[in-house]
Formats: sequence, structure tokens, C-alpha cells
Amino acid sequence: MNKHEAEFSNLVRSFRKKHMGKGPSKITTTFCKNWAICEMEGNLSPVEKFIASANEGKQMLRAARTEMVKEMYRNNPPVQMEEFLESKFVDLFVDIDIDRDFGMSIFVFADNIEEKYSK
Repeated sequence: MNKHEAEFSNLVRSFRKKHMGKGPSKITTTFCKNWAICEMEGNLSPVEKFIASANEGKQMLRAARTEMVKEMYRNNPPVQMEEFLESKFVDLFVDIDIDRDFGMSIFVFADNIEEKYSK
């Protein structure tokens, strides 16, 4: 992970903390073409871990952690990320494995950020 990818990870953590109250404990970002791929560990709060102990809770939590995160970015465009990368945010793909407390977010930008920040 280069310095630009590390800084992007910090922006993601800050954004999630601001809008969700808690950010992941560990984020690793990789730029690939116009994607910023973020692997995230330690996403769930203690209350969410308790909810996940029931099967129905896992399903509800996964839906909330995927759809609500995408909605959060739609309602609050990540301006700091766009300014940092000098590229327009286009889309977001999100998934989480509740049992492992491991999530992935793929941020799609208008420009080839890998080419721009590969050093």
C-alpha cells in the first residue's frame, strides 16, 4: 500500500466514523484502474456483534451494512475523497462477511487513479 492508498484509507475511516459513529479498525486500500478497493476489518460494534449471534440478526445486519452504507454515500457524497484523488466519485459496491467481521468496499471514480497514484 503506497502513501496515497494509505491516505485514502484514512479518509474512508474518517468518513465512516463521522456518518456511522464507528470506522473499521483496519483498512487496506489498493488502487486498480478507476477503483479504490478497500478491505476492512473490525467493522461491527459490540451491539452489532450481539445482534449477529442470532441467524435472523446476521441477515438483517448484512442488509443494513451493505444497503445503508451505499445510501450513506449517495446522500453524503465523499467530497474529501474526490478532492484528494482529483476525480469524481461515480459508484460504490459494498459487501460484508458478518461472521468474519470483514468487509469490502469498491469505490469507482471517473479517472484511472491507479495510473495517477501508482508511485
